[in-house]
Amino acid sequence: MRTNRVVVAGGGAAGMMAAVTAARAGAEVLLLEPNEKVGRKLYITGKGRCNLTNNCGRDELMAAVPRNGKFLYGAFERFGPADTMAFFEGLGIRLKTERGNRVFPRSDKAADIVDALFFELRRQGVEVRQERITGIDIRDGLLAGVYTQGVGEAEDCKALILATGGASYPRTGSTGEGYTLAQAVGHTIVPIRGSLVPLESEDICCGRLQGLSLRNVELRVTNEAGKSVFREQGELLFTHFGLSGPLVLSASAHMDFTKSKYTAHIDLKPALDAQKLDARLLRDFQERANQDYANALGGLVPRSMVPVLAERTGVPSDTKVHDIRREQRRKLLETLKDFAIALSGPRPVEEAVVTSGGVAVGEVDPRTMESKKIKGLFFAGELLDVDGYTGGFNLQIAWSTGYCAGLAAAGRAATI
Repeated sequence: MRTNRVVVAGGGAAGMMAAVTAARAGAEVLLLEPNEKVGRKLYITGKGRCNLTNNCGRDELMAAVPRNGKFLYGAFERFGPADTMAFFEGLGIRLKTERGNRVFPRSDKAADIVDALFFELRRQGVEVRQERITGIDIRDGLLAGVYTQGVGEAEDCKALILATGGASYPRTGSTGEGYTLAQAVGHTIVPIRGSLVPLESEDICCGRLQGLSLRNVELRVTNEAGKSVFREQGELLFTHFGLSGPLVLSASAHMDFTKSKYTAHIDLKPALDAQKLDARLLRDFQERANQDYANALGGLVPRSMVPVLAERTGVPSDTKVHDIRREQRRKLLETLKDFAIALSGPRPVEEAVVTSGGVAVGEVDPRTMESKKIKGLFFAGELLDVDGYTGGFNLQIAWSTGYCAGLAAAGRAATI
């Protein structure tokens, strides 16, 4: 038998998980989603393949959440990666684990994840309306109802879960409205900024190398004090504005341009230490002694990098290899091991994969995701001031917080 109504605002990952969980727990659930279809942002995650979680242990999971990870400890304990995988397999989705423990549907189609969630909403009797929440009715510190677009009177409900997302990818419906709603009822909003976001640089080499993807390189980022804040191997991409790609997105989560300036250091040959790389350069130069410097560089880096590398080492491209001095070869070695690019800032938050900042977690019960200020009000997903690295960790945050909020909201609705 259904209990009193739970309203979920937002039909993304966290919102759908919350709605399904609350309905399975016996609640009458209304899901409000302004888009014509639910799961708009899920369609584009993992390059359209949907990296829905990371098949890792608790310690690895916690280490992958650099911002307020301790707040999520209980949520991860209650609903972790193994639970997420079991949940989707229970909906008929066959899964696979790839490099870095990233979990995808075997079909490689994010649409299959969205469809599975949507049909589960229907099976559980969740009412889905294409409406936008515009206000929250609070009476004596208790949730009383919600206001929706075009409706003058508040609609009664016993529990409200705000899962409206952050401010990234606004075309998917993440407009940041949840921050306004939470702030209007007394919650503190930690200033938002992009996390997992491309980075800008004024270095002209980025524009010249636009479209070049480098794989199996090491990216190290230092702050203005020279301290390393990030170091990892993988793939990055040069763009007209600076740098992007998986390595750069992960690095951005460690950077706050309001507090420091940063420099990217790219090791183009991470598999070779300086001594081994120097030996290779000597061998290559001996084999190409009568060729131009540009030809020798072509055996070391992608062709589009040759002119840039020649300029950085101060050796004209048409210099014969046998004329290159020892100190010039040393400069080449140093440049290959440390291709430095000064960074000027992140791209706009709208281009970020996730939003950093949001509802202050100190005002939210970490076990239930319920507001400590207003009984009956819950939060889930990107709206909270938590974010993780790439690799399925942010979606796991959505599933975990959505589950906890849905279960607790159903319980509160049943007791009123």
